Amino acid sequence: MAAQFPRTQVENLSLSRMIIGTNWMAGYSHRSPAADRMIVERHSRPDEIVAMLETFLEYGVDTMMAPFLSQPVILQAVREAQEKTGKKIILVDTPIINVDDNPAARQEARQVIKKSRELGADICLIHHSSAEQLVNKNRRTMDRLDDYTAMIRDEGLIPGLSAHMPELIVYSDQNGYDVQTYIQIYNCMGFLMQVEVETVNQIIHSAKKPVMTIKPMAAGRCTPFVGLNFSFATIRDCDMVTVGCFNAGEAAEDVEIALAALEHRRADIGRRSSPNNQQSAFGK
Repeated sequence: MAAQFPRTQVENLSLSRMIIGTNWMAGYSHRSPAADRMIVERHSRPDEIVAMLETFLEYGVDTMMAPFLSQPVILQAVREAQEKTGKKIILVDTPIINVDDNPAARQEARQVIKKSRELGADICLIHHSSAEQLVNKNRRTMDRLDDYTAMIRDEGLIPGLSAHMPELIVYSDQNGYDVQTYIQIYNCMGFLMQVEVETVNQIIHSAKKPVMTIKPMAAGRCTPFVGLNFSFATIRDCDMVTVGCFNAGEAAEDVEIALAALEHRRADIGRRSSPNNQQSAFGK
């Protein structure tokens, strides 16, 4: 049996500390339109995604994050992988909801959250593009957030926030909102982070609930070896790292690098190719 990835707890739910990310399945490369198209073309059918999910599940990485409602191919791959392996994948859904302050918008938001439950989600984290519309920096509040976390509870899901703005973690904790976990961008390069790495690290370590960090490799701007070693070395034991990859081979490498980081050992990932692999600098 393969080594099983360490776990953490969000409310009463056990999650793997590595979360399967989906930008590199859905076509959000953060690099170029050509890269986006390459991803979409590769994953236009569930097959390749299923192979990745089987690899992750072999190591006990059974938690996955996506705006699932807008990703039918990924959702189909989840169902196929669960059927093939007999293992459940814990779904962290990040739906985009209408947060306008009127009855029609609230009904629309409620219907989206209901669909989150119907597609099989376990945790519902309001997408950052919606959540950030509720922020009042002057009062250090998120106005009407309780309306939406109550809707999530009504559907039997665990509520949380996608907090690209690090203030969302601070405001959630200060005001006692029903937020049981948060997404936060965190990587060694500061990519897409709104304040410096050191400050976000302090916010993560002060958070009252487990944090799901995202973009550890800065969307390919640093290697998995660098990104995953940094992330797992500088977060708490309760926190998670969300990892995106392109195929099953990358999934296996990412798991091995992360396990090695947590176990304080050398990662067994082999050497990279070169036109001349006999160079002395490559060692033996």
